[in-house]
Amino acid sequence: MHKELPKFLCKLKEQGFSVKLDTNGFYPEVLEECLSYVDYVAMDLKTSPEKYKLLGATDTTSLIKSVQILKSGVAPFEFRTTVVPEIVSAQDIVCIAEIIKGSKTHALQQFVATDTLDKRFQSVKPYPPETLNEFAEILRPFTEKIELRL
Repeated sequence: MHKELPKFLCKLKEQGFSVKLDTNGFYPEVLEECLSYVDYVAMDLKTSPEKYKLLGATDTTSLIKSVQILKSGVAPFEFRTTVVPEIVSAQDIVCIAEIIKGSKTHALQQFVATDTLDKRFQSVKPYPPETLNEFAEILRPFTEKIELRL
């Protein structure tokens, strides 16, 4: 989002810091500029492209471009999905699996209702761990490693 981010990361690397970049993937040009200064990238895939409109994004072209940039292997990375009921279903996981196909790591993270900016999600009950395991099985053929963060 911040066009000066690559310069800032460069300065951090010059000072000897390790740099991890967390991104939502909606600024692929900035992401691409940052890759030579990062040690690791974590990119959120919140749901299937069709459902991103529920999160305020009507066009996911830039998101898909960022996925492709990361899959090119310039820097170590992971994709991750926080599994929010109402936002992520088994069908959404199928769509995400197609997008990440060939990647090394995908993390499925448990939704925590108390850790949300949107107050309406505070009453949403997280999926049971068994459901996250089922989602992991859907993803398994598409990525080398699945991390469950329960």
